[in-house]
Parts: sequence; structure tokens; C-alpha cells
Amino acid sequence: MEDILNSLNPAQREAVEHIDGAMLILAGAGSGKTKTLTTRLAYLVGEVGIDPANTLTLTFTNKAAAEMRERALKLMPNKVNYPPLLCTFHKFGLLFLKFHIEKLGRPNSFVIIDSDDKKRLIRSIAKELKIDLNISFVASEISKYKNSLLTPEVVTAKAELPDYKKVASIYEKYQANITENNLVDFDDLLMLTHQILSENDALRKETSERYKYIMVDEYQDTNELQFQLLQLLASEHDNLCVVGDDDQSIYGWRGANIRNILEFADNFKNCKTVKLETNYRSTEPILKAANTLIEHNSQRLGKKLVSAKGEGPDVKLLHSLDESMEAKAIAHEIKKLLDSGVDPDEIAVLYRINALSRSLEEGFTKEGLGFKLIGGMRFYERAEIKDIISYFRVFANPNDDFSLLRIINKPKRGIGKASIEKLQKAAFEAGLSLHDYIKQMIEGKQPIVISKKVANALASLLEDIELLQSEAQNGLGNFITLFDERIKLKDHYAGMVDGFDRLLNIDEFYGYFRDAVIKNPDLTLDEFLNDISLQSDQDQIEEDAITIMSIHAAKGLEFEHLFVIGLEEEFFPLLGEGCNMEEERRLGYVAITRAKSDLTLCYVDSRFYKGRRKMIDKSRFLGEAGLIQDASLKITKSSAFKKGDLVKHKIFGIGRVQAANKSGKEYKLLINFGGNKKEILSSFVQAI
Repeated sequence: MEDILNSLNPAQREAVEHIDGAMLILAGAGSGKTKTLTTRLAYLVGEVGIDPANTLTLTFTNKAAAEMRERALKLMPNKVNYPPLLCTFHKFGLLFLKFHIEKLGRPNSFVIIDSDDKKRLIRSIAKELKIDLNISFVASEISKYKNSLLTPEVVTAKAELPDYKKVASIYEKYQANITENNLVDFDDLLMLTHQILSENDALRKETSERYKYIMVDEYQDTNELQFQLLQLLASEHDNLCVVGDDDQSIYGWRGANIRNILEFADNFKNCKTVKLETNYRSTEPILKAANTLIEHNSQRLGKKLVSAKGEGPDVKLLHSLDESMEAKAIAHEIKKLLDSGVDPDEIAVLYRINALSRSLEEGFTKEGLGFKLIGGMRFYERAEIKDIISYFRVFANPNDDFSLLRIINKPKRGIGKASIEKLQKAAFEAGLSLHDYIKQMIEGKQPIVISKKVANALASLLEDIELLQSEAQNGLGNFITLFDERIKLKDHYAGMVDGFDRLLNIDEFYGYFRDAVIKNPDLTLDEFLNDISLQSDQDQIEEDAITIMSIHAAKGLEFEHLFVIGLEEEFFPLLGEGCNMEEERRLGYVAITRAKSDLTLCYVDSRFYKGRRKMIDKSRFLGEAGLIQDASLKITKSSAFKKGDLVKHKIFGIGRVQAANKSGKEYKLLINFGGNKKEILSSFVQAI
């Protein structure tokens, strides 16, 4: 075991040899957190003599669990007869419920439903309650409620806005339905486990005493439910060791609560904190940019990465006129790397917004560069883009039944599956295309096989098709504006969980279309569709290919040669309603620390924004990272609080922040406590 410990640096060894009591291992990017965690598990079992059955190690993905299990077992002596429990949070919940769900009066023969089953059930309930809401939105809200430990009764009592009242009524019926049918959804695996442990004190004590040594990976990604579950599991001993990096907390939008890691030492008594600050991945100039950028965040525990690799080339900046020039310049640089013998798998391009992948895909295809798009669909394969293309195909050829079927009820027109099947059957028997049958049926030349309401909806659709066909034949100058006004496809996607991304993709497509028309005023719809087909139907090489991916998808990965595009205000950082500048900055930190030795940050003068070309400012992050000295750059020391945040004061109760201004080392907040406005220093309130 001493050989294993000798391979650790002093901070890693300190963390491994700590046995009893709470411990926070603050592990910077590339600092060997997995090695530290697996070595500590092996040390507890193989050196200290802790029974593997008394340990529990929790992760977020099955892949991480499998890798850590394999690495830990290799470090353990052969005398260990059975492996310690190392699994995801949800796998632990499943195992626990199999033994204890009867405490809720339910048999352990429950069935787990997947997200599709969940949406089907929600759709059925919404139909029964005559509620017309986006099903993905409802499913997401129910998931948020469960992960915040909000029961249907609590949600119903708190709901104020009409749509949220509707969601509450669906949630109530949904939970009653799955309980009655002994079904369990993904969130129930943890919510029901928490419920059982919190309602059965003897079982809580027994479970906590069984798992005397608990470790958690990626602790900065835990949500409220996971935090409270860990409190119950560690309640008898506080032997909870968590590993994470507050500077890499980038999942606030899906429920992760950064306060869990920031306040860990407050929540678990006598906590030991160990900082892993030696980075084995990146060179000094890359880490200098990352450290300098993240220091602008106020909501952090504070650490500074130091490179074990030492010096390397400076971080490069690539400035282009627009996204097409940017893609071309990056392709040129990549070709030089490939010609010098660099493995394509060591090259990646990252972006903050998925819509930015279009120009890269197009540029790389033109240059003959093989690429793989990770963590997302290719631009032209995304549902919202395929919808627009299907509309265009119908305008170009109304007898394209395949395309017409795709868009006949997008956005929703009340044309159900049964009506479509009747129309298809009637069209087939009449020897007509679907479009022609509908047209003749409306004109009274064919039998009406559907309800009057559906017939009226179809008549309106055909009117739009004919209008846009006519517009396209007269030139495409105003075509996309008219298309957007008449079809209202954005309305279909706006309410979805990922609606923001989808609307950005639609705007990107609209902008691309307008640009194509400007470049070629005589462009026809057929020609445009042919060009699109060449882009979308390219056979891409998946092996030995350059990686294109979002920064979120890149977390945990590393590349020798890295390009990050879109370093402009409104693209990175994102600005506007609901955007958290500190989380945006953490995303920047994550992006920079994916690079091993060669990092290029890219920005342009103009880019499509909301469907139109717009001059755009370079990102404040370039200045905050110390890479550009420019008086016009906006550099911010971010407040831990922003306008709209809910906060709690021990005297005045709950209020909403209306303004946040720097005041010495903290912030002065203007807070509205139910009509009573007060200026309070930020250290006297707590975010909720």
C-alpha cells in the first residue's frame, strides 16, 4: 500500500489518509480527483481494514462508477472477497427501495418507467383534464418538484400563475396514478428513498450505521434532494467525504445547487478541507488564463491551479470577420496540425451555444475535414430544422407526402393521428397525393372523411402553403419573414424544456437563409434545398475525426489542441433573463481547462443573432482572463446575487432582490420584502 501512497502528491496523500469525520476534497481541473478517491477507498479497505460492506461510494454516471470500481479494485489486496458498493445515486435508490418500499405500503414488485412512459402518462392525464400544455415542459417541472422535495399538495398550494396551477393538477393526478399502479419514475428512486429514511428513524439509524464511510464524486453537481439524502445517510457518523470543484459547477439550469459545496463545511461539523491544486493536464499559460478568469467570481471557495507540466505556448486569439471566416480559419489551422502528424482525436472545437455548430459543420465539410459531433445532433438533423426544411419541401413540391405528414400538425392544429390515417386511406383509394386529396376534399370534389374542425384547420394550412409558394416564386427577399409570421413554428418549440436552444437554432437557420439570398438574389427554393441536402447528407467519418461539441458535453474531457469559438457578448457569456454570470464564467473556466498545451480562443465581428446579422462585441471573458487589454471591454466582478433572486433574512423573512451594487468586499442589495423595501448587505441574507 505504501507504493500506492508514494505515487500521490502531499495534498492527495493527506486526503487519502484522513479516516474519520467529514472531508471536502476541493479538486481543481486535472488535479487527479479520481485517483485520490479510488486510492482512498482502497486505503480504507486494504490498509485500515474497513469492511467493504461498510462503505458507499456514489457517482453520477454508470460510466464513472464502472471506471472507479475497476481502478479501486486494482489497488485493493486479493484478500477482499467482495467489492464495495460503488454506484450512481439512482442505482443506490433502486437497491434501497427493493428492500424497503413496503414501508410505504407498496410491494417491491414495482416497475420503473422511463421518460417516454412518463410523457405518455402525462399526455393522457392532460387530455383527460382538458389541459393544453407542452408535455416536455410539464415532465420537466414535475422532475424539478421531486428533486426539490415538493409534494403535489405543496405545489398545488403554492402555484399562482395559471400554467403552473395546471401543472400542479397534472402532477397530483400523475403521482396518484403511478403510486396506484406501483410504478416508480427516475426521480422517485431518490425521493421515495428519502421519504422512507426520514419517516423511519430506526431504519435511518440502521442504514447510516451500515454505511459508515460514504464518498461522493462530483459533489458540486448535487441537488437539494441528493444533499438531504446524504445528510440522512451520514447522520450517525458524519464520515462523509465529498470530492468536487465549485469552479466547475455548470449545471444550475438542471437543478444542481452550488451552495451544497460552498456550504459543506457549515453543514457537516468538524469538516476537514483539502485542496488539490496541482494540475497534471495543462501548461502554465492555459492555467494562468483560467485562474485569472475565475477570480472574478465572488461565489467560490478559492483555489489556484499550478501546472505540473510547466511552461508552454501562449494562449492564442483568433479574430475573424464572421462565422464563415472563423470556420475557414480554424479548418486551415487544423489542416496544418494534421499535416504535421497530429492525431485528429487530439483536436476539438467547443462552443457555448449549439446553434454555433452549423457554420463549423458547413466549413469543415467544404474543406473535407472529417468530424464527429458529440453530445448533440448535427444541425440539419435537429427536429426544429427538419421541420422548416419539410415545410420548404412542401412549398417546392406539394405532393411530397413524407414532408407534409411531418408538418401537418406542427405547430398543433388539432389534427390527430386518427384523422391523418383516414386521410391517407382515402387519398390512397382515390389515387391522389395527400395534398391533392385534401385540396379536392375542401373544394367539394372528394368525400369529407374527417370532422369539420379538422377540415377547417387543413384549409387554413393549405392557404398558408399556397401563399408561401406564391411568395417563393416571386423571389425570396421577404420569404423567411412571411414564413415566420404565417407558420409560427417558434410557438411550437418555445414552451419546451430546451426551447431556448431550439429557438436559437431556428434563428440561426433563418439568418443563414437570409444570408444565402443576399449572396445570390436569384436563388430559388429548389436550389437552396439542394445545397442543404449536400450539407446534411454528407457521410462523416466517425473514427479518427476532429471533435465538435458543446462545453457542457466536454466536461471531464481533455484535448492537446483546443479551439473555443463564439467568445462574444450575448453568445459567451449568454446575457439576459435567467442568465447567471458566475455560472457563465465557470463554463469559461471549464472550457479553458480542457486544453493540454495548445489553446485558441476565437471571436468574430458579426454573427447571426435572432435571425439577422449583427455586429457584436468581443467577450468580456477575454479581458477578465488577462488575454486582451481593451478599454471597451466590459469586465465585471460578479455579485453572488442578481436582480430577481429570492433571499431570506432572519428578521424580514423572504424577499426578492431588486438591485445589487458593490459595497467594499461585499454587495449592497435592494430587497423587496412583500412591499417593504430595504437596503441590506449581502452577508446578512441567504439565497433560496
